[in-house]
Amino acid sequence: MVGLGFIIRPPHQLLSLLLGPRLRILRLSILCAQPRPRSMAISSSSWDLPLVAVCQVTSTPDKQQNFKTCAELVREAARLGACLAFLPEAFDFIGRDPEETLRLSEPLGGKLLGEYTQLARECGLWLSLGGFHERGQDWEQTQKIYNCHVILNNTGSVVATYRKTHLCDVEIPGQGPMCESNSTIPGPSLEPPVSTPAGKIGLAICYDMRFPELSLALVQAGAEILTYPSAFGSVTGRPGIQPASSWMLVRFISTEPQQELPRAFS
Repeated sequence: MVGLGFIIRPPHQLLSLLLGPRLRILRLSILCAQPRPRSMAISSSSWDLPLVAVCQVTSTPDKQQNFKTCAELVREAARLGACLAFLPEAFDFIGRDPEETLRLSEPLGGKLLGEYTQLARECGLWLSLGGFHERGQDWEQTQKIYNCHVILNNTGSVVATYRKTHLCDVEIPGQGPMCESNSTIPGPSLEPPVSTPAGKIGLAICYDMRFPELSLALVQAGAEILTYPSAFGSVTGRPGIQPASSWMLVRFISTEPQQELPRAFS
């Protein structure tokens, strides 16, 4: 099991702190944690484990407002002592249609990622940017983008990029088709696990979770944490969830092959 703590934020903003085999939860009065069995009681040595923050936001087409929201959560994570903050898929924006999505997209060297680079440097915090709408080098030829998971270190340097390989092209009963490939190109390859202060992180995005070969390959390559930043709406999300709510899923890898894998879902 994994303990969860929550910092209560304004509507549709949530910062969750995860406790796993190699991570810890910061106990503060503003946090409320899920009950744990007695066997899961935290020893004093747990305070030596790294703290990570998982941020949940509701993205809109307003990129600057989204950045303001994410920056507030990242600064809060840094204030609480986290070494790494996870932001979800489509943290940058969610367009109202494919045309708007393409129009709002930027290259990795664009203004928006520059602002996140400065934020990471300012806070001294690693950032997992779970799904950036990237105009790649082939933008002029394809007029399509990549769904790119970007890792920034605490000096703001890009240390890894993974472009989503499995696009969400599905037929939803009663809703019709959903075709991510209409505006997005699948990435060419997996990214080796990235060494971070929280451990070796395997990069994936949302729909990749349905393809276990990807996670097995990352684990075999040494991943200790698998990340599945996700964006769900009224069609693909859970009943009652506001459209465009973005979620972050993290799975901690057990060291024992036959042991049940602890999981955490925001």
